[in-house]
Amino acid sequence: MTSQQLLLEGVELMLFGMGLVFTFLVLLIFCIRMMAFILERIAPEESHGATAVAAPVKPGNVQPIDADTLQAIQIAIKQHRASRG
Repeated sequence: MTSQQLLLEGVELMLFGMGLVFTFLVLLIFCIRMMAFILERIAPEESHGATAVAAPVKPGNVQPIDADTLQAIQIAIKQHRASRG
């Protein structure tokens, strides 16, 4: 085999491999979109408003936290930080 034949076989193999990967990715995208379409038909979301960002709290509208709740929050934060590291 000459170097020219080896080079042509290498290019042919490269194009075959790239075509195969491209075909696989297109098929993967198609399958994902079809699954999303089917799932949307089977179980549609109730409302898109549930995922909306909550409105900011106005400073005059804040209720104070009682001492027991504040202490429970502080203990939970300490336990979480201790368990992390």
